[in-house]
Amino acid sequence: VGAVEGDPVVDEEARDEEAGVDQDNPLGRPGRPMNRRSPLRIGFSAAVGAGLAYLLYRALVNAQSVLVLVLVAAFLAIGLNPTVTRLERTGMRRGVAVGIVCLAVLAFFVAFGYAVLPPVVQQVANFVEAVPGYVPDLQNNSTIRDLDSRFGLVRRLNDYVTGDLGRQVATNIVSIGQTLAGLVFKAVTILILTLYFLSSFNKIKDTAYRLVPRSRRARVTLISDEILSRVGGYVAGAAVVALIAGTATLVWVSALGIPYPLALALIVALTDIIPLIGATIGAIIVTTVAFFVSVPVGIATAIFFILYQQAENYVIYPRVMSRSVDINPAAAIVGALVGGTLLGFVGALLAVPATAAIQLILREVLVPRQDAQ
Repeated sequence: VGAVEGDPVVDEEARDEEAGVDQDNPLGRPGRPMNRRSPLRIGFSAAVGAGLAYLLYRALVNAQSVLVLVLVAAFLAIGLNPTVTRLERTGMRRGVAVGIVCLAVLAFFVAFGYAVLPPVVQQVANFVEAVPGYVPDLQNNSTIRDLDSRFGLVRRLNDYVTGDLGRQVATNIVSIGQTLAGLVFKAVTILILTLYFLSSFNKIKDTAYRLVPRSRRARVTLISDEILSRVGGYVAGAAVVALIAGTATLVWVSALGIPYPLALALIVALTDIIPLIGATIGAIIVTTVAFFVSVPVGIATAIFFILYQQAENYVIYPRVMSRSVDINPAAAIVGALVGGTLLGFVGALLAVPATAAIQLILREVLVPRQDAQ
């Protein structure tokens, strides 16, 4: 009976006494830590760590598509936050400022779709309607007539156009519709996440800073704020460079009478945001359309874009980005190549600010520690 009364499981007084309960420790004093050199603890910790690392890897792989959307939304929120902050300084509430900025971005993409989609749909429809007429026209060519007499080329082509091509077009239309629906869903998801990140930007940032130990919090805050400032500056600078490229394209295309000037200018502005290859992609698209007008117009447009890209690379881009993103050009190129390989378009887009952040951390953290040794 005495052993039962002294057992802390059933005897509250014995339990409080053995646990060291007092006014400062109502749930008892912490016990001595386990032996860190215990083989059991080392082995168990290693096994649990390896298991958690594998589970984390599998989770990241399975959630890759969602994480990319979150990453893009966070990047847009960081880039748009300086504009929201400027509107707040005028006395505007943050919610209203976020709404205005997001509506402006949404209006740009709506204008892009309105300018680009109708011409594309019309040209595709005209091409599909004209394809059956191309087959009889081939018979007027002597070489085609000779091949047709030997291999029945025109008959096979006509059967393909009237039969297999129609089925393939119908299948492709369904596939394109599914792809467009997926893109619309991703765009809406990114928009919603961007709105949330922008509206709660300061709270999210403060919460992240509080996870850092108090002794290092001030230093981490300064470096992180500088990184966020550079990312915002990169987004603003990229938008300015793209706007200049789109405006120059609009003036040139309108002056030469190339069709769909607004659509082509918006395409150039949108592709110009992509590092390294974006400007070339936009130039190829516009030059191709220009060649359909006439060969001299196409050649003149190609020369225009070659000269403009030289001016953009050596005059416009350095002056716009010099005050916002301090980054080594070679590091930017390598970062863009690596980012594009890992995440495609999204990786190439995020590569420059990510490289700038890494370069800042190396200069402010790693290099001083190496110099102190």
